[in-house]
Amino acid sequence: MAVPTATTSGTESRGAQFARLVLDWGTGHRRDLPWRATRDPWRILSSEVMLQQTQASRVVAHYERWVAAFPDPPACALAGPAAALRAWAGLGYNGRALRLHAAAVAITERHGGRVPQSAEELEALPGIGPYTARAVMAFAFGTQVAVVETNVVRLLSRAVVGRRLTASEAQATADGLLPEGAAWEYNQTLFDIGATVCRRRSPECGVCPLRPMCAWAAAGRVEPDPAATVHRQARFVGSDRQGRGRLVDALRSGPVPRPEVASAAGWPGDFERALRVAEGLVHDGLARWHRGALTLP
Repeated sequence: MAVPTATTSGTESRGAQFARLVLDWGTGHRRDLPWRATRDPWRILSSEVMLQQTQASRVVAHYERWVAAFPDPPACALAGPAAALRAWAGLGYNGRALRLHAAAVAITERHGGRVPQSAEELEALPGIGPYTARAVMAFAFGTQVAVVETNVVRLLSRAVVGRRLTASEAQATADGLLPEGAAWEYNQTLFDIGATVCRRRSPECGVCPLRPMCAWAAAGRVEPDPAATVHRQARFVGSDRQGRGRLVDALRSGPVPRPEVASAAGWPGDFERALRVAEGLVHDGLARWHRGALTLP
C-alpha cells in the first residue's frame, strides 16, 4: 500500500504534513474521556472491549462502574462470570463481559495479574484480537503501533487514498503514516477526527483539519464516497437478539424458572422460541440450567 511520500526536495513530506495536521488539531479538540486519563493496561483493555460496537458516550458510565468493581484482573477473575455479567448491565452485547472476564482469568493465571505488553501475549488472551492488542500496546505502553478501527479506515479512505480501503490496506497505510514518538496522541486524535468530523454520514469537511490535503475534497467530493459501505443492520425490535438481552437482564435479578422463560424473553405466547433462545445463551456460556431454572453461569 502506497503511503504519502516526499513531494519536492526541501519540502515537508505528505506523511509528515498529515501527522502535523492531526496532532495540531488534537491539542485543542481531543475528547475528554476517562480511559484517556490513565495508562493502566487493565483499564485500557476494559475500555477497548466496551467500545466495541458501542459509542464512547454510552460507555463512560459503564466503564467507571466496571473499573470501580474490578480495579485489576485478579479482582475480576475472582468475582466470577456471573458478577461480570451483572456489572455489564445496560451495555449490551453481553458476550463481551464473559470474554473480558476470561481474559482476566488468563492474565491472573499466566501473567501474575499483570496485563502483558507484547502483541503475541495479548492476542493469546481469550477474546483479544489484533486491534485490541494494538490499542493496549499504544495506549497503555506507548508502543509505536498504529491502531485502526472503523472511523480510521473511513478517514484514510477519504483523505489519504481517495478510494475504499480493505482492512489490511488501511492498516498498512496507517503504519506508514505513524509519527515517531506520538503513538498515543496520534491514534487517539485520528479516532476523534473520524468520530466527530469525518463522519460516515454528513462529514463536516468545512472544519476538517485534513481538508488541505484530503484526496476526496480535492476531487470535489465526487460520488461515490470512497469510504461508502453497504450497511444492512438487522432489525432489533422483535428479534432473537432482543429476547436474549431481555433474558440476560432478567437473570441479573435471579434465576428464571423454565416455565417463565417465555415471559422473561418478552414472548409469553411463544415458549418454543424462548426456549431456543435460552438454549443459545447456555451454548454461548451466558447462562446455565440449574434445578429447573435458567441462571447466570
